[in-house]
Amino acid sequence: MRIRLSISARLSSCLVTSALLLGLGGCNTKTEEPAAKPEAEKPAATPPPAASSATPAATAATTASAAASSDPKAIPAPADVASPPADAKKTASGLATKVLTPGKGKEHPKDADQVKVHYTGWTSDGKMFDSSVARGEPTSFGVTQVIAGWTEALKLMVVGEKRRMWIPAKIAYGETARPGYPAGQLTFDVELLEIIGAPETPKDVAAPPADAKKTASGLAYRVLTKGSGKEHPGPTTRVKVHYSGWTKDGKMFDSSVTRGEPTQFGLNQVIPGWTEGVQLMVKGEKTRFWIPGKLAYGDEPKRPGAPSGQLTFDIELIDFDK
Repeated sequence: MRIRLSISARLSSCLVTSALLLGLGGCNTKTEEPAAKPEAEKPAATPPPAASSATPAATAATTASAAASSDPKAIPAPADVASPPADAKKTASGLATKVLTPGKGKEHPKDADQVKVHYTGWTSDGKMFDSSVARGEPTSFGVTQVIAGWTEALKLMVVGEKRRMWIPAKIAYGETARPGYPAGQLTFDVELLEIIGAPETPKDVAAPPADAKKTASGLAYRVLTKGSGKEHPGPTTRVKVHYSGWTKDGKMFDSSVTRGEPTQFGLNQVIPGWTEGVQLMVKGEKTRFWIPGKLAYGDEPKRPGAPSGQLTFDIELIDFDK
């Protein structure tokens, strides 16, 4: 999508936050502002070797030991890395999971939520290819912005839970993955640290209410929270905002709020509806905008994945350069 002329790569792409999500998302990209900036990809594990006469556990243990000795940060693979044990639960998709540590939460992540996790991933031969634990930093991403096996497994979990997942190739990257991606069955240990709920869909998402103001371009808006500032940003001013965006049918397609991180960009780097709308705001203000397709990506966007038609945004102007 036209990201320098859009809000964020997350509008249509997925989210990459680490080498794992290189892995997990397949199509994920990470942005530090509205521009699409693919995260550097870290080489993942080589494909699992052909089956040998050794038992899977023995093979995994040997490989893991070798990996640990060559990489001091490598986390040894579990003894059952090659295949799920008899007490693992299996779903219709072929996903197998086993709870290692019960959680204290009651709610499960939903499709629109973001989650914060710690994880480690191994190929079926016991080689670790990524780990937030080894990096010492948890990872956050959208529930549906990762490989299918993760999306399914996350929705089974509660906060505080640690679960082992055996993800078959068909819901990971396939038996023959792209260069740099792990192939075949993958095994993950995942700890769900936090669920970041999606902002509630506005009741008036489909159309602006009668009290909304309208500009000559067709942009409609309504101030939700008045700001404390007096100055307005200009057409090229760099701004810092929190925002959430929905399509006309109420589907949220992007949100800095769920990511827990404001976004910064120049007003000449976004869709016309944003350029015009944010200039109407003052610092501290929160406004809802109904942006017609002609000021967004069009009613029939040319770029795959871009949201079509009227888009509704809640935008909070946190700060801007003067």
